[in-house]
Amino acid sequence: MPDELEDIHPLFHGAPSTTEFKKLRKRIVRNTREAIEQYGMIERGAKWLVCLSGGKDSYTLLAVLYELKWRGLLPVELIACNLDQGQPNFPATVLPAFLEKMGVPHRIEYQDTYSIVMDKVPAGRTFCALCSRLRRGNLYRIAREEGCSAVVLGHHRDDILETFFMNLFHGGRVATMPPKLVNEEGDLFLYRPLAHVAEVDCEKFATAMNYPIIPCDLCGSQDGLQRQQVKQILDGWEKNAPGRRQVMFKALTNIRPSHMLDPKLFDFAGLELSEKGEESTDIPRLR
Repeated sequence: MPDELEDIHPLFHGAPSTTEFKKLRKRIVRNTREAIEQYGMIERGAKWLVCLSGGKDSYTLLAVLYELKWRGLLPVELIACNLDQGQPNFPATVLPAFLEKMGVPHRIEYQDTYSIVMDKVPAGRTFCALCSRLRRGNLYRIAREEGCSAVVLGHHRDDILETFFMNLFHGGRVATMPPKLVNEEGDLFLYRPLAHVAEVDCEKFATAMNYPIIPCDLCGSQDGLQRQQVKQILDGWEKNAPGRRQVMFKALTNIRPSHMLDPKLFDFAGLELSEKGEESTDIPRLR
């Protein structure tokens, strides 16, 4: 890793010099680069809107993208964006001050979606679904206004795994957050470069760098969420069998449609037995 101040982006000034941190940083960079390459995110000469919430994940995302850019591995222009949604007690000056200090091109947008959510969501229900839709719509608008081709989010491996189990337990479908997709209008990509990065690595990195973390419970809508219940289940599995999360995540990249139950993905009705006399007469095949 570079260790001379003039060679390091300000986002890495003051980075710990311990072997443990260097290994952590290297692992995050490697995992992010792997996801970017594996899912074809690089558009040479493009411009990305990097969404910064002030949480550990988005800080890690911003830093690692700048490191990849510094290393010549990410030939795109980056602009950070924070969408202030009008949540009570949101520290509105923290991110602008941080981004100015770091010399990161950025846009701060204020849209009071919080009041809309409070008005539309019945008492006792969680706000996250509507809040997320309103946030996404504003981010797409900002990306277009800034001439960006992609909106880049800080969802990590554990977010993807938790979403899979939420859909499995509560949604009746096998689905999760894809690392790359195109929006409904077809004019913007949505990328998740931290798709292979563990949440614990994001937490360790952002804490070690002493980034000004803004908590994600300002609106008071987080308690009792299904996602928290799923997280507790996964935490229990991980505690009893360390490494279980990574094994389950690996399964999401190794899907066999012929061993699932969706006839839209595999032609079960078209299966037939082999002709007599052929090798492997007991193995069904597609016509």
